[in-house]
Amino acid sequence: MTAAAHSTLFPRVPESADAVLDGLDPEQREVALALHGPVCVLAGAGTGKTRAITHRIAYGVRAGILAPASVLAVTFTNRAAGEMRGRLRELGAGGVQARTFHSAALRQLQYFWPKAVGGELPRLLERKVQLVAEAGARCRVRLDRNELRDVTSEIEWAKVTQTVPADYPAAVAKSVREAPRDPDEIGQIYAMYEQLKRERDVIDFEDVLLLTVGILQDRHDIADQIRRQYHHFVVDEYQDVSPLQQRLLDLWLGDRDSLCVVGDASQTIYSFTGATPDHLLNFRTRHPNATVVKLVRDYRSTPQVVHLANGLLSQARGRAAEHRLELISQREPGAEPVYAEYADEPAEAEGTARRVRDLIAAGVPAGEIAVLYRINAQSEVYEQALADAGVPYQLRGAERFFERQEVREAGIALRGAARAGGNDSLLDDVVDLPAQVRAVLSTKGWTDRPPAGSGAVRDRWESLAALVRLAEDFARARTGATLSDLVAELDERAAAQHAPTVQGVTLASLHAAKGLEWDAVFLVGLTEGMMPITYAKTDEQVEEERRLLYVGVTRARLHLSLSWALSRSPGGRPSRRPSRFLKGLRPGSGSLGPSAAGGVGGGIERAIGAPRRKRRGPALCRVCGATLTEAGEMKLMRCEDCPSDMDEALYERLREWRSEQARELGQPPYCVFTDKTLMAIAERVPGSGGELAAISGVGARKLDRFGTDVLAICAGEDRGGSHEGV
Repeated sequence: MTAAAHSTLFPRVPESADAVLDGLDPEQREVALALHGPVCVLAGAGTGKTRAITHRIAYGVRAGILAPASVLAVTFTNRAAGEMRGRLRELGAGGVQARTFHSAALRQLQYFWPKAVGGELPRLLERKVQLVAEAGARCRVRLDRNELRDVTSEIEWAKVTQTVPADYPAAVAKSVREAPRDPDEIGQIYAMYEQLKRERDVIDFEDVLLLTVGILQDRHDIADQIRRQYHHFVVDEYQDVSPLQQRLLDLWLGDRDSLCVVGDASQTIYSFTGATPDHLLNFRTRHPNATVVKLVRDYRSTPQVVHLANGLLSQARGRAAEHRLELISQREPGAEPVYAEYADEPAEAEGTARRVRDLIAAGVPAGEIAVLYRINAQSEVYEQALADAGVPYQLRGAERFFERQEVREAGIALRGAARAGGNDSLLDDVVDLPAQVRAVLSTKGWTDRPPAGSGAVRDRWESLAALVRLAEDFARARTGATLSDLVAELDERAAAQHAPTVQGVTLASLHAAKGLEWDAVFLVGLTEGMMPITYAKTDEQVEEERRLLYVGVTRARLHLSLSWALSRSPGGRPSRRPSRFLKGLRPGSGSLGPSAAGGVGGGIERAIGAPRRKRRGPALCRVCGATLTEAGEMKLMRCEDCPSDMDEALYERLREWRSEQARELGQPPYCVFTDKTLMAIAERVPGSGGELAAISGVGARKLDRFGTDVLAICAGEDRGGSHEGV
């Protein structure tokens, strides 16, 4: 075995139980050795909590203290459960069940339903929206798309807090929750929704938990059977449990206390779904003899990032803030966080894209960079800016890697080639494993250069390219590995949902970024009304917004940027203010006391601020004269619904030229110019470099690179090939 086999991609399975403990810090080791009675692990961001609890389970299994089949580890996302299964497998504890609350409950429900109720389990409703819409119609309440989504979320909240339809209005009033519509009206829709489910013999995801709880409460024989199988429970992200999930956990446990919970009250950001940190904060009250371990050594972020995170929480108030953990960075010092102020949102997006491009040029992989915002609606202007800057990106939220059609097809092809061995003509002229994989996947659409396009074709190629990279890593880590060995590895990863990384800058909401990390993080749109969000009214709602920003800050390993714009659109009144959460942290807003520093020098005050851009006049529609506010409209310099005077033939010539350029550069077409930029060029038909540069989306770099060609095409010349320089 080569030295590469000790990489984090393919680590060697520890030879003994004691070897499982190697490399743990004193607090992590204390967690791993605490195998009896209730255990509460208070783990700050980046402190290695997953490492601690997986090594704890693996040590217990390898030492013969825990039987693998008797352990149930539960968490909140399929990704987290998959990561846990992957790590346990690498530690030699592959037989342990690691699932989400819903998947564990569904498995039990499917098994016990015939015995407890009889017949087949009702069909699981994948999406509630259509049925909620029908329930609203039956109640003679018309819901638009946004209201439909909000009412659906309210029904989910009611169910996980174990609130029946008749009690919903009172529960909303008691929780100081701001309902999206009249609570009585929502209660009626909720009741009708439940009626429609009964009529159609379907259940939803919340019913999976409710029905499992009901069966375990009513059928003691079934509850005893589950308790005989599972003797030990581990709950990750315990600050996010809902009352319903806690009730299910109590029923799984019975009168036993073999439970380990892990959480951080400062990362409670899902209260709108019914999550509450109360169960974590009350754990020691419920279990007076619990072992409590605090993890505060931050291995993820530089001292500069940790200093900012500690400073942010030092201003927090409320019960969760009283239990905050002050992190201590274990990394070498790095760059100071950057604070940047922009005149307007498009300028903020363009500035962010430039800095992203600079980081990539400096050697930071695109897949190790993220742009995080408060709401998904903010993504469009950043998608546009990154595309204009020629930076590849991916929106978080796609289907799981091994469930993608192209990945399943690739797996079948690789399995067939492995079975055929030397009889497969595809492998006649290739020897090493990566070359074999490339040869097989070439029949499924993989090429050594990315396709000239975006969308589904590009997504398919990226998936296959990720498999090729995985094969290359596997070959380096496992000398002499065969195609059959790789297929077995892929099967195990698919079972554990342990996917390779697809490259590209990540665009995601702060909520979607929870549990992830990157070398560089850009936190954008940090203005009052967005952070905290305008509908955060109560003190607790505002504090949850602070925790959300804390989660964003602690996603960064090395580089962190925080930015805001003074107005929404170019020429707008600069009336916006930076988020109140940055007071005392950003330059010129006062300073925090030494207690916020977490043992680090106050480098934040030396962070770089962005110079204010010269204020521009309002962007006006060149057709009707109206003020433009949307990024796409400002690029075209007209309202979306105003008539276009675009030269269609010119537009098509520009598209053909763009496709050729993209092929030569090995990039998707949008990295040359986006469709909107080409439309703007075809509408305005620039005759000089100055006129072309005035079109949003061109910029100095693209003017230098493509200006001569574009101006020639606009003048009616036929331009093919690559012609750089103006």
